[in-house]
Amino acid sequence: MDANSPVAQFISKTTTSLAEATFVRLALSSPVADGDVPQKILGRFVRIKGVSQLSLTLRHNTRDVTRNLPIAEVATWLAGELQSSFRCAMLGTTTRDWQFISDRNGTARLVDHRPKTSASPSREHDQKHQGVLDANARDWLQGLDVLDRDGKVRASMADKHRQINRYLEIVSHLAKECGWTDAAASQTPLRFVDMGCGKGYLTFGLWHLFHRIWKRPVQVIGVETRHDLVATTNQLARRLPADGLSFIAGDIASAKLSAWGEEERGSNVDALIALHACNTATDDAIRRGIGLGAKLIIVSPCCHKELRPQLGKPEPLGPVLRHGVMEERMAEWATDGLRGMFLEWAGYRTKIMEFVASEHTPKNLMIAAVLEHEPFQNEEGRRRIERFKKFFGVATHALDPLLNPCASPAK
Repeated sequence: MDANSPVAQFISKTTTSLAEATFVRLALSSPVADGDVPQKILGRFVRIKGVSQLSLTLRHNTRDVTRNLPIAEVATWLAGELQSSFRCAMLGTTTRDWQFISDRNGTARLVDHRPKTSASPSREHDQKHQGVLDANARDWLQGLDVLDRDGKVRASMADKHRQINRYLEIVSHLAKECGWTDAAASQTPLRFVDMGCGKGYLTFGLWHLFHRIWKRPVQVIGVETRHDLVATTNQLARRLPADGLSFIAGDIASAKLSAWGEEERGSNVDALIALHACNTATDDAIRRGIGLGAKLIIVSPCCHKELRPQLGKPEPLGPVLRHGVMEERMAEWATDGLRGMFLEWAGYRTKIMEFVASEHTPKNLMIAAVLEHEPFQNEEGRRRIERFKKFFGVATHALDPLLNPCASPAK
């Protein structure tokens, strides 16, 4: 490698800052490859049991992966990343900031900037991760009894606090894919519906992310069948006050979104969310989201009852499916797999991922779908659904009306 090349200079600036303890931060961005690769890598200088290391956070679309790199290996690692994996990098130090920029043809340059800070950050490895739930979230988290009077997470609500944080991390990535985080994005209020929102933990979190963190105009409606919960959450929303957040009574299939006035005016919902909707209520949510033209649909299925009575035992799976627990798991797998294929048939790019760790709940699957194509045009997508159903002997599925291109999904 040419010692005067921008890559070599950037590596030299990085290793020097680590050696002289002027290092503040490192960020690699603009990945070369598509697919399931880190979209960004963040690095910070830490000491673990007295040993200096570069702590890396590899940020994928739906998860973060961490690793610790010995200082002696940083130069080799960074050379590989800048030469083959990332086009841009930023090094922050207490004396100068350095920006590495490379175009698609491999032409690179190094630009220096005034340092953003002259103070070195803590070198302690175990730093408390606050996530999206910053101090500005204290009012509604206390209102929902997640935090106590002193602003500390109640022991009984620790899992719920982690769940909210994890949910908002996932939504943050999906919002970026939808183009909702761009500075030049339209200031027309985004419209989100959270179906079956319960006590509103995640509904308030969604509003907080867009309204308070990103300063985006947003209108969020939480829909819940239990009138007492609707009254309680509306009372809290008014007390904050939470402009653009409201709750209404209704079910997933038929709730009238009267808070927005004219519901039947075409594509008037940007995102439809239904977490832990029981059995075919998840399918009602998917159909409703498609019918309302939602750019983003997020569901977290629960209680998979529809397919199990229909599920055949095709070879070579027959001997395995004789066991009840395996048949149950296969029914869940087949149900959610079909939901993903139906969403793809409807023009959505679909991801099926883990929502929360399985030790907290066995129902931890999330299906997230971003509208990218004209619906019901890919005939191969339709054939995949039909082949899948035939293989497992599935006669009917709640999303079958979507197989008819002339069908009008429920609004």
